Amino acid sequence: MFDFSALYEAYSVREAVALRQEHPEAKIIAGGSDQLVKLRDGKLAGCELISIYTIDELRGVSLGEDGTLRIGALTSFTDVSENELIERLVPVLGYAAGQVGGPQVRNIGTIGGNVSNGVTSADTGATLLAWDAVMELAGPEGTRKVPAAQWYIRAGQVDIRPGEILTAVTIPKGAYEGYSGWYMKYAMRNAMDIATLGCSVNVRLTADKAAFQDVRIAYSVAGPVPMRAENAEAAGRGQPVSPETIERVAQAVGEDVHPRTSWRAKAEFRGYLAQELLRRCLTQSAKQAGGVLHGV
Repeated sequence: MFDFSALYEAYSVREAVALRQEHPEAKIIAGGSDQLVKLRDGKLAGCELISIYTIDELRGVSLGEDGTLRIGALTSFTDVSENELIERLVPVLGYAAGQVGGPQVRNIGTIGGNVSNGVTSADTGATLLAWDAVMELAGPEGTRKVPAAQWYIRAGQVDIRPGEILTAVTIPKGAYEGYSGWYMKYAMRNAMDIATLGCSVNVRLTADKAAFQDVRIAYSVAGPVPMRAENAEAAGRGQPVSPETIERVAQAVGEDVHPRTSWRAKAEFRGYLAQELLRRCLTQSAKQAGGVLHGV
């Protein structure tokens, strides 16, 4: 039984923004893989809903003239994971999208919904942080762009202002060109389970493939929201591609992550996972980028 008081349907971005202004307390619904669960559980009893599911202009993946990769907010996880542009330019994002739920959830759930609900366990959340993604919103005052690093405010809250809707997730050319990445998710089951911890890493090596020119590291479930590991990143930049560097970076991540204890795992175990997943992701990212790690 779904207990809601009204359902409004938008057929364009302009209509969606207008409905958001007219009904500021209404909840946005697209695929419904999150909101319908909350409705069924009574957490949104009596709420108003604004459906944006029929706005086809918010679907699809495209490449701009400046090289910016643009992913419409209503693009399903399945379409993200199978898209040729994503496979060629940011394959780790497609892999992360393919880790969400099961086939039914991936077919109906959207990348926009995954990053808008503000939960720390979102599979694409950490990966988009590691790609320096930028969120694109439409609102009463036009288009606004928010870097992923500024998107998450607190658990369950992101930077969507009154009257706004998320229209796209973009990744600038400079954020992916020359980078290679890897994503790993630890969960109690191999499928259809929320991450106990997730780690996403991107690296760019020097021209001779001997050192890390840049390192970007992001986590899910290592804090109240998806987060970057800035101290660990700094520990790797400019350092040789070697097992010693990878271990130094893994040790430094303890300064960044502050996991909590929950029924899924104790904080101490999540801290261990943060280091171990980072070792594996950084190693694989370096290999993907053409680096050679002797003895690994």
